[in-house]
Amino acid sequence: MRKIYIVEDDEDIREIVMYALRSAGFEAADFERGEDFFAALDTGLPALVLLDIMLPGDDGLSILKKLRNASQTKTLPIIMLTAKGSELDKVKGLDLGADDYISKPFGVMELISRVNAMLRRSGTTSRSNDQIEYGGILLDNTRRAVSINDEGVTLTYKEYELLHYLILNRGMALDREKIMETIWGYDFVGESRTLDMHIRSLRQKLGPAGGHIKTIRNVGYKLGE
Repeated sequence: MRKIYIVEDDEDIREIVMYALRSAGFEAADFERGEDFFAALDTGLPALVLLDIMLPGDDGLSILKKLRNASQTKTLPIIMLTAKGSELDKVKGLDLGADDYISKPFGVMELISRVNAMLRRSGTTSRSNDQIEYGGILLDNTRRAVSINDEGVTLTYKEYELLHYLILNRGMALDREKIMETIWGYDFVGESRTLDMHIRSLRQKLGPAGGHIKTIRNVGYKLGE
């Protein structure tokens, strides 16, 4: 049974999420503060973390940064819980390595859908060629490593999946809905900014090579000419 950790200081929200996760067949554990959460990590890693931004002590963004800087949790799937309309928090979270976010208040069905989609993606190993290259960008699928002109680049799980998809379909104009369905596994109704944020972050991390990712107005994105 896959274990999910939720770090949230609102007791009512924790209870609702815990009930929803257990009803959906997950093992779940909840934490009010970051200290208790990190203590639990020492005993074993969960399959996924739901992490609130507003927390007592270390806030969610600080915790996220620590997780991404530690080798054992560098690729741990993380979904941020953010206040409705707080786009700045969402951008910061994605920049620091969050894989996804969900805005409060959220529905139980939406939450479970997001969790299942994230776990499907993180549990999938590509059967494509072991190495894929375009314009100096090299993806090594066996190690899930990215390098540009032999210099390593650190990407989040979602950023890697997005780059991999773009390179596999290089030269093709990919519509937003298709990208969202392929990478996130479900349709983001009214949340398409998630894709834009990931593209922006990916371009920044790739440096000059990020220029290969083109915006196709009223359609979506493509990589290459």
